[in-house]
Amino acid sequence: MSSSTVRQKTKKALARQSKERRSPQGFLRGVAQKAMGTVIGCTMLGSAIAAGGLVGLAISFRNLPDVRTLKTYVPTETSYIYDINGKVLLSLHGEANRTNIELSEVSPELKMAVLAIEDSHFYQHNGINPTSIGRAILSNLEAGGITEGASTITMQLVKNLFLAQDRTYNRKLAETVLALRIEQIFPKDEILEMYLNNIYWGHNNYGVETAAESYFNKSAADLTLPEAAVMAGMIQAPEDYSPFRDYQATKQRQKIVLNRLEDLGWITPEEAAAAAQAPLLVGQPTAWKASASPYITQAVVEELTQRFGEELVRKGGMRVQTTVDLNMQRRAEETVQKAFQQARSRGLRADQIAVAAVDPRTHFVKVLVGGRDYEESQFNRAIQSQRQPGSAFKPFVYYTAFASGNYTPFSTIDDSPVSYPDGNGTYSPQNYGGSFSGTVSLYDALITSKNVPAVKLGKAVGLEKVIELCRLLGIESPLQPVISLPLGAVGISPLEMASAYATFASNGWQSETTLILRVTDSQGNILLDNTPQPRLVLDPWATASLTTVLQGVVNGGTGQAANLGDRPAAGKTGTTSSERDVWFVGYVPQLAAAVWIGNDDYRPMGTGTTGGGDAAPIWRAFMQEALKGEEPQYFPAASKYPRPKP
Repeated sequence: MSSSTVRQKTKKALARQSKERRSPQGFLRGVAQKAMGTVIGCTMLGSAIAAGGLVGLAISFRNLPDVRTLKTYVPTETSYIYDINGKVLLSLHGEANRTNIELSEVSPELKMAVLAIEDSHFYQHNGINPTSIGRAILSNLEAGGITEGASTITMQLVKNLFLAQDRTYNRKLAETVLALRIEQIFPKDEILEMYLNNIYWGHNNYGVETAAESYFNKSAADLTLPEAAVMAGMIQAPEDYSPFRDYQATKQRQKIVLNRLEDLGWITPEEAAAAAQAPLLVGQPTAWKASASPYITQAVVEELTQRFGEELVRKGGMRVQTTVDLNMQRRAEETVQKAFQQARSRGLRADQIAVAAVDPRTHFVKVLVGGRDYEESQFNRAIQSQRQPGSAFKPFVYYTAFASGNYTPFSTIDDSPVSYPDGNGTYSPQNYGGSFSGTVSLYDALITSKNVPAVKLGKAVGLEKVIELCRLLGIESPLQPVISLPLGAVGISPLEMASAYATFASNGWQSETTLILRVTDSQGNILLDNTPQPRLVLDPWATASLTTVLQGVVNGGTGQAANLGDRPAAGKTGTTSSERDVWFVGYVPQLAAAVWIGNDDYRPMGTGTTGGGDAAPIWRAFMQEALKGEEPQYFPAASKYPRPKP
């Protein structure tokens, strides 16, 4: 008989369903008939033990679990976090690393191998195998206790889901009863599917799919005969036969399975020999694999836990698609770290850096670099740290002025000494360097980052209005209408700054900023959908006017180190008093990014440290790498839009 003929007959055998099913009314009678039939085939002493077992069975039957609960049973399942292109960033699970699949998604070779070594009569019996029970009774009588089982696949499923693992006659009797009951209710294929999804396969892998991915780096659907024989052989002692532990023991156990398949006539001797000789391309444990991008996955898990709770996140089989491109994230991390180290070698006295980048077209978070080294510190400064943005806050004041209709970039303001009363006397803002320029245009005041005009302008347009704008742009950090607010004397995260500037980059269009695009369960049912829903939230003329000024910052102001050459860019430097924080926040039409540099303990970085001199070059290096392959795009001119009326 040819190999193909044998394989076809085997597949038919696997698909064959038993036609005999007892009615619920005859269930106990059926149990007794099976047990007695087994006893007759054994010994008189076996009959006595079996009869005693039936008495115990009758007493305890009403306390057994209801197997009908399996109709709605969903085993715990591993959740997966992916990048926007479908690359796995992290798997989340409790003790059980599991992905549930349908029986049709398991290779015929694996189904065949499992049945051969565990229960070759699976499609013929009704839950128990009388011949095996008889053999086990004799063996256990000789040993004086339970040493050998007679478990069918159905009985193993019962043991794994319902019963304790102790070896006692009462447990074996309960196992028998429940197995027969399961076979009355569920088709054979469903039972085999539940079994394959619940088996422990070692190294925290529960179920066939994660085991196949772990041991052979492939789906269960793609397992070959040699690989299937290995996995089937591991079921009884997965750690002992693990190829990660003892390759020779794995091969010896594989040979036993192949011999069994050959004895059954399910494969030919030639197939068995070829499979035994085939080398195994073993994978690696996947259960506790480190995140491919820890700052990203940390933020995602925290958000998911707030929304859905830890139990569902770690055991609910979620499929989480993030907005991040892993390749861009890694390039960003490498570029930022290299540029940061170069800055430190030139004398920058800072221990940490954070970068956040947002796509203005969707408000998808594209990059989060939460610190210099995640292994050293898991604190995600890109989203958890609230640091003073300094002059990078000024664009919010200038936009408010332009949107009021009372100001244009060429309106003038007096850059001269001024004092304001505060709780401790008076507050007198100073420009960087201590000098004043007299009457200046708003354009010149912003590109040279003068402090006094910003404070005066904030007072004129209303600090409450500035705060309203910040809230509209998604800044949730605490803000107070104090006189120094225009100078960034508040704590804001890099992601908040990047997100707010992204709305400037889109000329006023905004969606909810998100790191998560979509969440589904393992069946594809949508749990969360963050498809962008853009709306115009800013005045187009005012936004375009602001962008014109911020282009001036890059082209001829304090942010010239951020210039991208032939690619239009806009942005703003930020440097706080005593040089505790330095920033550059900027954008092109396709991407907005914030770079922060500082020390976690707020230690000053020293005189001469500035956003323009230290943060802007890193922003430039990051943007050049992130925008590779992207054609330059241009900002709209303010002249295209009507100016708002005062």
